[in-house]
Amino acid sequence: MSRYTIGVDIGTTGTKTVLLDTAAADGAGLVATASRETALHSPAPGFAEADTAQWYRNVVESVREVVATSGVAPEEIGALATSGMVPAVVPVDAAGNPLRHAILQNDARAHREVAALAETLAGTDLVSLTGSALTQQSVAPTTVWLREHEPEVYAKTAHWTGSYDWVLSALGAPVHVEQNWALESGLFEIDGDLATDVLRAADLDAATLAPIRRPGTRVGELSARAAAETGLRVGTALVVGGADHVLSAFAAGVNDPGDALVKLGGAGDILVASDTKVVDERLYLDAHPVPGHWLPNGCMATSGSLIRWFQALIGGPHAVELTALDDEAAARPPAEILCLPYFLGEKSPLHDPDLRGVFAGMHLGHTRADMYRSVLEAIAFGFRHHVEVFGEIGIPFTRVMITNGGSKSTLWKQIHADVLGHEMHPVRGHPGASLGAAVIAAIGIGALDDWSDAARFITLDAPYVPDPARRAAYDTAYATWRELGTAMAPISHTLARTTR
Repeated sequence: MSRYTIGVDIGTTGTKTVLLDTAAADGAGLVATASRETALHSPAPGFAEADTAQWYRNVVESVREVVATSGVAPEEIGALATSGMVPAVVPVDAAGNPLRHAILQNDARAHREVAALAETLAGTDLVSLTGSALTQQSVAPTTVWLREHEPEVYAKTAHWTGSYDWVLSALGAPVHVEQNWALESGLFEIDGDLATDVLRAADLDAATLAPIRRPGTRVGELSARAAAETGLRVGTALVVGGADHVLSAFAAGVNDPGDALVKLGGAGDILVASDTKVVDERLYLDAHPVPGHWLPNGCMATSGSLIRWFQALIGGPHAVELTALDDEAAARPPAEILCLPYFLGEKSPLHDPDLRGVFAGMHLGHTRADMYRSVLEAIAFGFRHHVEVFGEIGIPFTRVMITNGGSKSTLWKQIHADVLGHEMHPVRGHPGASLGAAVIAAIGIGALDDWSDAARFITLDAPYVPDPARRAAYDTAYATWRELGTAMAPISHTLARTTR
């Protein structure tokens, strides 16, 4: 049996591919990695799109690179699985060809359609039915927008697919959607049945919904064309992967109930494993790759993106390195300035695109270090807001991991420990969802026997432990931060209306 598998993650800003040796010793396994950048297209305010042709080129080039640099023969690679953002929308024709650029999950073009559908569905408990509320992330409003604004695309659409599902289909698999795309789309009920009330409200033909496939399902084989382009062998197994945040959590060791992940990417994700299906309008619900387990989670609109904005504001990345800002901010007292991080509105737990960012409490003695520290603290406060919601619905945190680019900052990790009141366990060199996809590819072909085998390929560094004095200061500051958010919301809404 082949011991090597490939995992590909189709991200918002780039594609990452890894080659995994499933027979490697604990803490090892990654043989090679490669990445390619992806351009974000925004042809109008609020639009967020990506070119599927670039996705495919990125996959081809990065797969060829990991094979070439690893020295592993193509015939030794048994399977490939994909991961990616969710729920991106890719309308395809009867042959599976994309009809336009993909519409990404943070696209906000369909805000009027969201409002109209919400009014039509006012009597339907969408949270209990589908697991999430109707938001700009829901797929139904996007399909309505396309019918009204791009009728030629809508008329030719045979199926609606997602980012990583489309890539797997382009490599040779039949058209399908993965379980969590279906769940987060709002077009299906939690158990996988069609959400007929939603389809009726959107006047959406059920025949355009592709079949749902679970992670780990072998759905096809690499086509001759894709084999020639990637350098892999014809017939390499294609295995259903999953949503990027889900597979990132899975690959970080979030598997037992109470395991949690704070993911400091461009946006901010927080996920916790649960053995019960819990729905709440403030959160999202995803299925854990392990059958019968669930991943209730939250996603904040900004995290690393807010840090990069601040860095650019004070002179750009070449003028002020983040490490220098960390050093400056570490010498400043906690929470002298409060920042509301709603510079792109907010997703969970508030679900309010008309919120706006705020710095409060400043005086002339404050410096950029105080402002930068307040930005780091604002993201941590946002995660604490989520932890409170999880507690209210009976989901405890027993072990918390922390990953992604922001987790390289010693100061930011310590701030999260102090604000959340939990030890934070950094995942060393975590490759994210691409590793999760590679593990699932191995499970799909039997190269790994058990879902728990994912833990073999990660190493946790020493945890960051909450400091009691700072913890107390942050308890007080967090309460004020929540009051500030409540007070500023109506002002933000007024500003949003006047500047939209």
